[in-house]
Amino acid sequence: MSIHTGIPGASKSDDLTTYMDSLALVERLHRLLLDVIKDEFERLNVLDINAVQALLLFNIGEQEVTAGELKTRGYYQGSNVSYNLKKLVETGYMHHQRCDMDRRSVRVRLTPQGREVRGVVAALFARHAAGLIERGIVTGPRLDELNVLLRRMERYWTEQIRYIY
Repeated sequence: MSIHTGIPGASKSDDLTTYMDSLALVERLHRLLLDVIKDEFERLNVLDINAVQALLLFNIGEQEVTAGELKTRGYYQGSNVSYNLKKLVETGYMHHQRCDMDRRSVRVRLTPQGREVRGVVAALFARHAAGLIERGIVTGPRLDELNVLLRRMERYWTEQIRYIY
């Protein structure tokens, strides 16, 4: 039995299969991204930082933030971000300082060593963006379309968390 979904010839089962394929791809792409970052640092013989920590440094950039802010932005889960920030401070990639207003809160920012890691990740991403376009794998406009779709999915999931329960 085929249930009409608004797409000629499509069933709810087809929609679910396509959605599940999309979820699996998003998950695999994230893991592959971490593997690509890990390989880059292994090639450079930088072994005291993992891919998640390097990506965290990249996402923080020149900002000064708290762990709570990173969690609120949706980048990381609370326990993950706290652990990784602690390790980054211990290894000299980040400075930390207690907030004057709330002594329980700690603000972090990149050290010069952390900015070097951020630069490595930024250069890697720039090479990949150029390679995708040069090889004709994905063009700029198609990436824009992909980003629009992914933002819509992000907004939908965010609404599910905030408003359904």
